[in-house]
Amino acid sequence: MTTLVHDSDTLTRDALTVLQPGFVGTTAPDWLLRRIGEGLSSVGLFGRNIVTPEQLTALTAQLRAERDDVLVAIDEEGGDVTRLEVKRGSSFPGNYALGSVDDVELTRAVARELGRRLAQCGVDLNWAPSADVNSNAENPVIGVRSFGPDPDLVARHTVAYVDGLQGVGVAACTKHFPGHGDTNVDSHDALPRIDVDLATLHARELVPFRAAVAAGTKAVMSAHILLSALDPHRPATLSPQILTGLLRQELGFEGLIVTDGMEMQAVSATYGIERGSVLAIAAGADAICVGGGLCDEDTVLRLRDALVNAVRTGELPEERLADAAARVRALAAWTQAHRARGAGSVPGAAVQEGTAPGADIGLVAARRALRVTRGERPYTPVTGTPYVASFTPVANFAVGDETPWGIAAELERLLPGTETGSYDESSADSALADAGERRVVAVVRDLHRHPWMIRALDALLAARPDTVVVEMGLNEAEPRGALHIATHGAARVCGRAAAEAVVGTGA
Repeated sequence: MTTLVHDSDTLTRDALTVLQPGFVGTTAPDWLLRRIGEGLSSVGLFGRNIVTPEQLTALTAQLRAERDDVLVAIDEEGGDVTRLEVKRGSSFPGNYALGSVDDVELTRAVARELGRRLAQCGVDLNWAPSADVNSNAENPVIGVRSFGPDPDLVARHTVAYVDGLQGVGVAACTKHFPGHGDTNVDSHDALPRIDVDLATLHARELVPFRAAVAAGTKAVMSAHILLSALDPHRPATLSPQILTGLLRQELGFEGLIVTDGMEMQAVSATYGIERGSVLAIAAGADAICVGGGLCDEDTVLRLRDALVNAVRTGELPEERLADAAARVRALAAWTQAHRARGAGSVPGAAVQEGTAPGADIGLVAARRALRVTRGERPYTPVTGTPYVASFTPVANFAVGDETPWGIAAELERLLPGTETGSYDESSADSALADAGERRVVAVVRDLHRHPWMIRALDALLAARPDTVVVEMGLNEAEPRGALHIATHGAARVCGRAAAEAVVGTGA
């Protein structure tokens, strides 16, 4: 039987300390402030919590008025996954765009500027970057969130991203350990499984994480995936072999291990969030992320009580819970020290031409990431009032469906009167008729994964060979159209760079 060292109040406080919950609203609810006062050490922010930088700054100040060292976390990858600019699209291209340029100083500059903006708003833990090697082009949840399919490329850009964020006092949380790139199932919906041998895992999935640990990433986020060569029974988030044996002991990671969202079906559908959280802490995790879907006081209390009861019954060693809570507090102390020095408000030195403080580094990067292929005939730039036909796949949960994407808004800035239509599988055949006699700009996303999109685009090109094609996902398909523009991501800034190329002012 476990001998209790802490009193009941300390045990309860430790259980609260390891939770990273979300909430609803653009100001902190009373229940959240009350729990922070009782020991809750972290809060996760999502798009629903953010309207403007000023509002976000006021929100983080409200949280810290209750407790100065509270960790404020966010899932701000830039690119397709943005919370800071959830209603308009990101000012920064994502990992795939940065990896396609393959300039680590550019990646470092982008991460530094993104981190500076987070720090100025009072956010000090970013659940980024994604260090997944996107070796499976059919992956429904990683894709352009990865720097690419090459482990060494992903490793060097992961290190640059970590350096950029942490250089301005924002802790990086490298994810999704030990690698989510070779899956064809979204862990928000079910449990993905990777059945490759240990040699492959070490030569591919683990390469970026080894590099991130060596570079001093402050946190690592676990993946809800089953890797049979490492643990045939439990997903990584719940596996002592993976979190303690591999990440702690073999890779030597001493920082904070954060779980991916515990409400995701890969864990909750089998274990439930209470039991899953207990197993995760027992396996070696230090912080329980919950709040993407579950974001109320009842969830926090259920998880707190589940951890406390697991210690009292001997299922969870009290020393393990205390160690997890201590790691949370250590990271909070690191971020608090950086805030005291004002690290996020001090711009870094320029690392290359066009990336000095104040430069629009996101647009610089998006322009450099474009790959423009012209058709056989000379290209005539689009003028007048074109028609933008956007073929829209179902968005995965991480990206969400509330963030706009495409080039219509950016093209409208350059060509007032631009019209647009959005098409899914059921309506794709009507795009040609809707366009009328106007010049067509067809916008697609992950074309290779959607046969209906390929058919619709082929029909459009057969009838209108002067159509411009803008590919905003993985550019696995062959270039086609009078002009083919691969943006390597669907961020707003990627749309702006593409719109410039369409009208002939860019590429």
